[in-house]
Amino acid sequence: MFKIIVNLIKSLLNKHFLFKVSLNVIVLLTINLVSAQEANNYCSSATVLCPNTLISSNNIDANSATCPGCEDDFNFCFSIENSIWFQFTTNATGGDAQIDFSNLNFEANPGQGMGLQATIILPLAPCSAGSYTQIGNCVSNSTANFSLNAIGLLPNTTYYFVVDGDNAGAGVTSAAEATFDISISGTGVLRPTPIITITDSGSTICLNDQVIFVASTQDCQLSSDYSWLINGELVAVTTDSIFTTTALNDGDILTVETDCYTLCPERVSASSNVFSVYSFPIDAGADLTTDIGIPTTVNGITTAPIHTWSPSFLFSNPASLNTIVTTNETVTITLSATENGCTLTDYFVLTVNDILDFPNAFSPNGDNRNEKWLIAGIDNYPNCEVSIYTRWGQEIYKSRGYSEKKAWDGMINSRKAASGVYYYIVDINDGESEPFKGTITLFR
Repeated sequence: MFKIIVNLIKSLLNKHFLFKVSLNVIVLLTINLVSAQEANNYCSSATVLCPNTLISSNNIDANSATCPGCEDDFNFCFSIENSIWFQFTTNATGGDAQIDFSNLNFEANPGQGMGLQATIILPLAPCSAGSYTQIGNCVSNSTANFSLNAIGLLPNTTYYFVVDGDNAGAGVTSAAEATFDISISGTGVLRPTPIITITDSGSTICLNDQVIFVASTQDCQLSSDYSWLINGELVAVTTDSIFTTTALNDGDILTVETDCYTLCPERVSASSNVFSVYSFPIDAGADLTTDIGIPTTVNGITTAPIHTWSPSFLFSNPASLNTIVTTNETVTITLSATENGCTLTDYFVLTVNDILDFPNAFSPNGDNRNEKWLIAGIDNYPNCEVSIYTRWGQEIYKSRGYSEKKAWDGMINSRKAASGVYYYIVDINDGESEPFKGTITLFR
């Protein structure tokens, strides 16, 4: 009984395990946990064969499923031993097909067969042997290159073909196993070579110009999005055939790629000519900081003959590269220049310090100097509230909004306020700042 069990396990595990029998204990030592069996050992995972595409395959370690109605339950011109499966789909017109087998290289184990057998099958129901019709020639026990041929195949139809190892002949105890190459050709599977081209919106390109590209395909049933590359680097993927960019530089090359056909997809691509992009130096300068109302010198750089600053009303001379800008608020300054029909721009940010200056004294004595209590920068806060108090807390001045015209002139109800110290509260009402508080000394 013990020997029977050992022999049974050996037959099940075949060559994947090494056995040791000692003290009535069976020890299994794994030497190969990964089967070499190909995925297309099964009809349901048949390898797709594409037109004019050479692939390598093998039936090593393949087996068969010959239960009633199972995928290998047939006998057209050979009986199944260790089958592998392939499939192909005809084109829209149908026609002839030829499947070529080449570079056959057989396993040379003792008692092993040395021939391949194959045929084409049209299934009414995929992988259901009872629905098979054998198509074309049937090859058995081929030891060298051979072909399967079929004529008048139906259009847009999926056919299968099966490859099997022969086990006939004197002294043969196991079916043939081999590696081989396969390709398919013929009018029934060939299709037009797909083409893709690119057109653009113009021949003259300036730096930073917006250029629109359109891809056009011919003999291509699209199966993927369009990939757009500049100098080989992917920059965009679009679902339609239009691509827009402002990022082209002199010497760039644009390429578009897509896949045609869902089954047996073909990658097609097209590249533009080398782009000539016109540009010239332009530099508005680095970002600057200034105070409210303080004139600031700017120095732009460009070789273009025509240039201007904007917003132009802020400049003493907007057409001069070296000029003066005056502003009461932070602003983006732009330098534009034009040469050979191309206009380029550069910019910098002029930050104006938003500082309020509260004088601590003024002298409304009639000498036309420092006659009002003026607050620098207050014009930027039209909703501010300014209140002035005596030292005893009596409010003597209040204004909503504050300007030179509204500024306190040292009067209380048409009477001159006495010299001395007064108090102010200024709320700029910006939703963030606390009210400013301090003292004012009035001199007569």
